[in-house]
Parts: sequence; structure tokens; C-alpha cells
Amino acid sequence: MAAQALSSLADNALLIAAIALIADLQGPDWMVPMMKWWFALAYVVLAAFVGAFADSFPKGRVMFTTNAIKLGGCILMFTTQMVDVGSYAQLVQVFVAYTLVGIGAAAYSPAKYGIVTEMLPPDMLVKGNSWIEGLTVLSIILGTVLGGVLISPAVSGSLLAHPWVGPIAQTRTEAAILIIGVVYFLAAICNLLIPRTGVSYPKQQTNPFKLITEFGCYVGILWKDKLGQISLAVTTLFWGAGATLQLIVIEWGARHLGYPLERSSILMGVAAVGTVAGSILAGKVPLKRALSVLPLGVIMGLTVLLMPFVYEPWAVYSVLLLIGALSGFFVVPMNALLQHRGHVLLSAGHSIAVQNFNEQLNILLMLALYSLMLWLNLPINSIIVFFGLLVASLMLLFIRWSHLNHKADPTLLHQIGQHGHGQALH
Repeated sequence: MAAQALSSLADNALLIAAIALIADLQGPDWMVPMMKWWFALAYVVLAAFVGAFADSFPKGRVMFTTNAIKLGGCILMFTTQMVDVGSYAQLVQVFVAYTLVGIGAAAYSPAKYGIVTEMLPPDMLVKGNSWIEGLTVLSIILGTVLGGVLISPAVSGSLLAHPWVGPIAQTRTEAAILIIGVVYFLAAICNLLIPRTGVSYPKQQTNPFKLITEFGCYVGILWKDKLGQISLAVTTLFWGAGATLQLIVIEWGARHLGYPLERSSILMGVAAVGTVAGSILAGKVPLKRALSVLPLGVIMGLTVLLMPFVYEPWAVYSVLLLIGALSGFFVVPMNALLQHRGHVLLSAGHSIAVQNFNEQLNILLMLALYSLMLWLNLPINSIIVFFGLLVASLMLLFIRWSHLNHKADPTLLHQIGQHGHGQALH
């Protein structure tokens, strides 16, 4: 949990530093969501391979290796402004660096979630996920706030004047990225301390064409499962909307509220505080009642529609806290249900890879749509209304889908909590 929290903390702080770097290099507004688009692309392209990679070695070792790749991306971003090759080439380097971090994150994810299913029985998965998800979101809060603090004039000035930082870093973003690199290093130390669970998997396929074919089968298995398809659809929508809303909040803070980047990043943290609270409360939901939280997804989408009407800090924070709490409460049980079905039908690593593939594919779609809206210069409040209505409408569709599945097979709820590791694979 400490390794995951520190690595995620650095990922989110680096996002804010990268946004600041794009601003310093005078890159256009649409470049920020496109940078996150490339990060998500790494998940989609590597999806067929990372599950097998995570199941081939002890999970702690996989986490250490992939965290080292993230650190490499951080170092590459640190050197962006050191060579005067023109702002266009520097912007491309920011993209490449953040994509490298995405590659590390894509390979890290099956290991970090897979180890939970190795350590815990099915009836403890919701509680285990509640802790992991809560700490992940807590790291998002602290990471975005840390990123905002590190690039603020007062803190960056103090860092650049420090005898250890000053000789190495010359700009506010270099100073911020240097500190973030230290956090990645601390995560690596925690990775080395993760014990081996003793769980072993069959020898994994190494032929890339067979891996892609097998992965296509795994995707089909989860989408055909009547419990798996609902939880997969919901988590796919949630992460796509969440990743887009993260960037929407920064743009909304700038355009609607007139906040600078360091203050807008705190707004992202406020929403994440709500998600932590929701995640903790969700830990009390039994796995067999996971589907009962679906209506909260509709309410969350409608709550997003309040954002254009609030200006006062108390109202802004209240709306963001409510959005976060609703999202945390409904996604944790769905995530646990999906992981349980994936563990029963496939294996820990492969099921998480399928989940990531679908979620990141939706992130690509939603971020591309958001980038297009920014490129068309649509008002930020119009974009917010569109996304809120989209989430609410799709959640209503998924609730109807779930009802139809239960009507077709009334025994569905009895399948939750059953053992049977890798049933479909056999």
C-alpha cells in the first residue's frame, strides 16, 4: 500500500508539473489533454502483454521494475529545458517523457491490483479494494496538491535558492520534477520490501501474436460474463469520465473561477477528498450487494451539472466533495466485483489487464472528445453539462442492462463470492 501510494503520488504531482511545463513553453490548451491521451495510449497498446508480465514474476519485483521506468520518464522530463532545441521539440519531449511514465504505469497496474487478489479471499476483496482505492485517491489528492505547491512562486523560489536543489535545477518545473523524482525513489525502496506471496501461475506465453490472440479471448470472456460485463462497463465509464473531469476541473478553475494553476490543482484534490470518504464508506458494502450502488452513478452525473452555477469557495468545494463521494462509493464495489469475476474466470494479472484496456480505451475516447471541444473553443461550462448528461444517461442504460441480465438469469447473485480460479481458461 505504501509503494502504491508513493508511486501514485509522484504520478499525479508529475502531471501538474508537466501542465506547468507546457504553459511555460507556451503550448496550446488542447495539448494538456493530448498529453494525458498518450499516457492512456500506453495502457491500450500494452494491454495484451502486461498481464502475462505481471503473472510471470513476483508482484513486488514487477512493481520495482515498472516504477524504475516511471523514474526514467521523470528524468527525461527534467532535462526538457536544459538544451535549447526550440519550444516545439521541447513540447514533443514532454509528450515522450509522460508517455514513458504511462508505459511504467500500464505495466505497474496489474501487479498492484493482482497482489490484492493473491493475498485476500473473495469476501475480503471489497475491504482490501477500499484500502487500496482510498490510498490511491489520497495519493491523487496529495499528489495534485504537491504538484501545485511545488510550482507556486513562493515554494519554487525557496527550492531554487536551496544549496542542494539550486545547482541542479534552473526553473520552477525542474525544481518540482527533481522533488518528484525523489518520491519515485522512495516508492522503489518500498517495492523491494514487498513479500512474495508464494502464488504461482502457469508458464506465460511469450509469442506476441499468441499473446494478442489470447488477450482478445480474455476480453471476450469478461464481456460475455453477465456480472463481468456490467462491472466492466461501469468502471470503464467511471475512469474515462474521471480522467477527463480531472482536466476539466483545472480548465474550469481557470476560466470560470479565475484561479491560477496551483490553485486549480487544489480543486482536483478537493474532489479526491470526497472520493476517499466515499471509498471508505463503500468498504461496508458486501460483495453480493455491489450492484445496488449503480443508481449513485446517475446521481453523480447529475451533480456535475451544478458546477457552472457555483462561484463562492464553500459552494465550489461542496459540489466537488459531493461528486467525489458519490463516485468513490459506487466505483469501489464495482471494482471489487470486476476483480472477483476476473479472478474466477481468468487470473489476477490478465483480468486487471483486460480492465485497464477497456478503461484506458474509454479515456482515449473521452480525452480526444474533450481536446476537440477545446480546439473548437467551446465554453467550459457547456463541456461540463455535456459530460454530466453523458455519464447520467449511460449509467441509466447500464442499470437497465443489469435488470435485463438478472431477468434472464435469476441465479446471478449466487455466483458472487464463488471460488474457481481461472475457470474459463480451463
